[in-house]
Amino acid sequence: MRPSDDVTPTARIPTDVDTPDKIVYGLTARQLAILAVAGVIGYGIFRAVGDLLPQPVLFAILTPLAGAAVVLALGRRDGLSMDAWLFAAVRHTRSPKRSAPAATGRPVAAPAWAPDTAAPTTAVPVLRLPATAVSHTGVIDAGSHAVALVACTTVNIGLRTGDEQAALIGSYGRWLNSLAGPVQIVISAQRVDLSSHAQRIADNAETIGNDALADAARDYADFLFEVAAGRDPLWRTVTIAVTAAGDTGRDTEVLRRAEHAASALSALGAQTAVLDGGRTAAVLTCATDPYSPADVTWARALPDEAITGPGD
Repeated sequence: MRPSDDVTPTARIPTDVDTPDKIVYGLTARQLAILAVAGVIGYGIFRAVGDLLPQPVLFAILTPLAGAAVVLALGRRDGLSMDAWLFAAVRHTRSPKRSAPAATGRPVAAPAWAPDTAAPTTAVPVLRLPATAVSHTGVIDAGSHAVALVACTTVNIGLRTGDEQAALIGSYGRWLNSLAGPVQIVISAQRVDLSSHAQRIADNAETIGNDALADAARDYADFLFEVAAGRDPLWRTVTIAVTAAGDTGRDTEVLRRAEHAASALSALGAQTAVLDGGRTAAVLTCATDPYSPADVTWARALPDEAITGPGD
């Protein structure tokens, strides 16, 4: 039972971090620019024909202009500002529209990430991913920005007291408020390769000097083999991808942001680690084939790294 004097955990977290800043009178820079342009046009009309037309006719000309400017600056539709919505509508109207079967109609161009199948080849087509390179420090080169991965465990707050829950949620909210760039939190369930763990335990059991401990290790290995054969065990992984953009120093900056995220989340009681190049390659490999029984904790060789075997 939760004590009666516990407080309800609350934390102030912005619901929309992309909201533009208000400049003056609760208006954004975009809204002020629209109203300013409309004001300049209206003033130009007034200076040009103000002395030639009667005031009722002049008001009849300027009132629709002012109303259109206010609707364009302050109006919203379908979650978009009115100017962005009208721009999208005009672009949609001017764009070509075709509806034809692919077999007899105009061929549709494949997306950029799809393999090129136009030229006949015997090689297996390779999917072109946004990541072009992975460094030994774990920085992923995604073209316009760099990405670093942080692995962390979950924290059970259901069994905590109200004060402890409030402290955890407050710390998590402070980390979210401190973010200076886009961050993605990926929670996924992956298959666990228990057979490889069982084989390692069985091999290490042969090196144990105590017979009782060796028998216990063999029994545990047999249990893992049975579970791997009869069930499909899964485990939950939490991976945080932090990004950094720029032409210079972005690799250092993205690693700094990854370390900051790892330290901030470790304060909540989670175990965190910034992944190096081998473990980052393992995460990407398992992400492209989530049903593979490979273990994501096993480091992989980088794409440009030479793999050698033992000498004869």
